[in-house]
Amino acid sequence: MSRIGKQPITVPNGVKVDIKGTQIKVTGPKGNLEREIRPEIALAQADGLIRVTAKDNSQRSRAFTGLTRTLVNNMIIGVVQGFEKKLVIEGVGYRAELKGKAISLNVGYSNPVDFPLPQGVAAVVDKTNITLQSIDKEILGLTAAKIRAIRKPEPYKGKGIRYEGEYIARKAGKSASKK
Repeated sequence: MSRIGKQPITVPNGVKVDIKGTQIKVTGPKGNLEREIRPEIALAQADGLIRVTAKDNSQRSRAFTGLTRTLVNNMIIGVVQGFEKKLVIEGVGYRAELKGKAISLNVGYSNPVDFPLPQGVAAVVDKTNITLQSIDKEILGLTAAKIRAIRKPEPYKGKGIRYEGEYIARKAGKSASKK
């Protein structure tokens, strides 16, 4: 079993966890999340702790214990604190604005690109900064990746949409490589 999978998950006060077979439901102050877990994995709840174990001792089952533990832990963190992802838009004239439940991006195309936000994801837009918030880490990451894919950062001038803190390896242009 993985080192992460062996660690118990602490359930904070105010969070209710319902485990029914392979279905888990976590309810907290920010909302509730549901997930179907793999049938090879067993969850046991006692004394404010959740333990993840493999039902059999196969390598495949043991491999899923760490993943399942992390997914359940992210559900608990999400309903208590929530998650946040920040995107930065770089480039002359590149900007974003919020229009209802969609983000309108002006990122160098002839027309603005409208990106509809999925259910459960909220956005705060400040011209060149986009802050996405959600209780579901998986949906948040997918949404941020789809927004970034609209105009990926390019290596010559660094224009495009990137994650905050992401390093873009810069390349020298044509004139610098001739010498």
